[in-house]
Amino acid sequence: MQYRRLGKTDLEVSEICLGTMTWGRQNSEAEGHAQMDVALDRGVTFWDTAEMYPVPPEEARFGETERIIGSWFRKTGKRGQVILASKILGPDSRFKTIRDGKGRFTRANLQAAIDGSLRRLGTDYIDLYQLHWPERSVNIFGRLYYSHRPNETFTPFAEVLDVLGEAVRAGKIRHIGLSNETAWGLMRWLHLAEQGLGPRVASIQNCYHLLNRGFEVGLAEVAIREQCGLLAFSPLAMGSLTGKYLDGARPAGARMTLFPNFSRYMTPRAQEAIAAHVALARKYGLDPAQMALAWVNSRDFVTATIIGATSLDQLKSNIASIDLTLPPELVKEIEELHKVYTIPVP
Repeated sequence: MQYRRLGKTDLEVSEICLGTMTWGRQNSEAEGHAQMDVALDRGVTFWDTAEMYPVPPEEARFGETERIIGSWFRKTGKRGQVILASKILGPDSRFKTIRDGKGRFTRANLQAAIDGSLRRLGTDYIDLYQLHWPERSVNIFGRLYYSHRPNETFTPFAEVLDVLGEAVRAGKIRHIGLSNETAWGLMRWLHLAEQGLGPRVASIQNCYHLLNRGFEVGLAEVAIREQCGLLAFSPLAMGSLTGKYLDGARPAGARMTLFPNFSRYMTPRAQEAIAAHVALARKYGLDPAQMALAWVNSRDFVTATIIGATSLDQLKSNIASIDLTLPPELVKEIEELHKVYTIPVP
């Protein structure tokens, strides 16, 4: 395993980060425990979760993934071997009974969310605490176009940083991060920290993969120059870059078999782009999933690639992508495909 510095902090995190959002829905508690055992044994010391997991989210399962991680910590006593990240959810109409039902980043909501995660995780501290998505309207989750809402209100960033700073001083969280954020948002958070108004953002967790390289447009430069690297989620585009859904295939137990509403990667254009990348991997004798992950691992603005799996075989193969270096001629062909399929899936 390889390790990188998390932002400007003193933490070294594994370049492969263990994603957990299937535990409690697609995976049982015992399967989640087995994945944690395998990941840690292979040097994956950076784990990411969220209070709303598992996914697809629903109120009845809220916090279940954190609870599963907490039960593993209690069973193994290995909390100190893990750099643990979690997140507070933003505004979402699916969580009407969670706190005030509005998902605003108010003082009361932030404090309650942090304490709730600590309780479920069975730990005294969270290494990286992230805002899962902005309170304001931004172009995320499949939207490319930004539609401004001039009368929209949201909790001032400085107030949020003040509360998070209190949590840092109390020892409940060590560092903060953002998720699904824009270049403007990230720069504003960083600027306020420079003014001494709260802790500095250490990372940004956004979607990034061969089919959606939107992060490169504005955020990549910010990530590098500001030392606030990307934690790339969905690097396999919900598993579609494995090729397992091509030609209408729906493998038993697979995410898009169980949850057909996840249709973003099933459009004709997306399937055409996926088929082209899968064919390229096979041309070089590579596993398509490992090629896709190795490509993300190699980006200079990426701190860690967040992998997820529902089986131990998938997990082991995904972790092994850290040992794969793509030949320059293959990378060149990837760039040629990118010209044809620039962003086939937002």
